[in-house]
Amino acid sequence: MGADRDRAPTLAVDAGQSGIKVRYRGAELQQWSLPGIRTDLPLRPQLAEVIRDAFERGCRPASAGVGVSGLTRSEADAEGLYRTGAHELGVESITLAHDSVTAFLGTLGEERGVVVAAGTGTVAFAVGASAVARIDGWGNLMGDAGSAYWLGREALDAAMRAHDGRGPETALLDVVRAEFPDVESAYIELQSDPSRVERIARYARQVSAVADDDEVARSILTRGARELALSAFTGLRRVGEHLAPAPTIRATGGVFRSAHIVDEFSSELYARLPGADIRVADADPLDGAELLAQIADSSVLASLVSRVHS
Repeated sequence: MGADRDRAPTLAVDAGQSGIKVRYRGAELQQWSLPGIRTDLPLRPQLAEVIRDAFERGCRPASAGVGVSGLTRSEADAEGLYRTGAHELGVESITLAHDSVTAFLGTLGEERGVVVAAGTGTVAFAVGASAVARIDGWGNLMGDAGSAYWLGREALDAAMRAHDGRGPETALLDVVRAEFPDVESAYIELQSDPSRVERIARYARQVSAVADDDEVARSILTRGARELALSAFTGLRRVGEHLAPAPTIRATGGVFRSAHIVDEFSSELYARLPGADIRVADADPLDGAELLAQIADSSVLASLVSRVHS
């Protein structure tokens, strides 16, 4: 306890699309949530606002570790974030990385293997002896296969096919009608909603809820799980860990609350890697954000982290 009290106060940020989680470790531990990051808008001002919000809450962090969804190479600039107000508040150092890195660190730390994080979006991150690989995480327009958004989008598609008569009957049409009694106007409302990605992602829970009695919903979950398994295997193959006797595979995120997803995901991977160590991890990306500053320059992860010190 004494060591924790003597340590300089830190701020950890997990900036996802569904919500931003923040942890302040000072004299006392504080944690709170904020609305999700908008990946269609510049990230730096949004992250700067998260840091300012922490100061408005009375926090005085000396350092900050930030994992961000949708972080591109051009925006992975800790110094730019530092100059966007953080230095004026007294923050001495910032470490910044894509949230796939913090998801991995929060789940496996310095171990080798692959972590598949599937929430609103999805990304797989693999680490080998001398290489790393990020698989998917390309957003809802170009990727995120098997994510909650992907599942929700498939559910909406299936519902409208049933409505038109282009596809089989499904309980998913009733699910959509519960929110949109006039289903033919649903697409107009969703297109005009700035929070449409998160809103569509919420349908993933409904897919799971009706899957036991609905073949269409069950098929969506099966296809989603296979996409997630493919991302996991691809990550291991790219870093050479698929050759390990018992490659480490961890699954995390809300999508893996579905037993059907977990069962199909595991079955697909065991078929390819019979000795695999597969577990659903109750991991916290905030733990990974806190570990960012501890990544050594010699680590295989070092090139994926942006740092700045005053």
